[in-house]
Amino acid sequence: MESTGTTFTMLWDPTFESWRQLGISGQPAGMLLDANGAILDSWRGAIPQSRVLEAIA
Repeated sequence: MESTGTTFTMLWDPTFESWRQLGISGQPAGMLLDANGAILDSWRGAIPQSRVLEAIA
C-alpha cells in the first residue's frame, strides 16, 4: 500500500475465511462496501474506476 499510494482500507485474510463469506473465488476481485458494511458493488478483474467513482458519488 505504501508503494502504490493506496488510500483505502484493504483486507488481508491469510485464512481466506472472508473470501468464503463474501463469495470471492479468486483474484483479482474487489468489493466496495459502505460504512455499514453493505455491498455497493463487486467485480472480478481490474478495479473499474468509473464504477467505483459512480458508486461513491
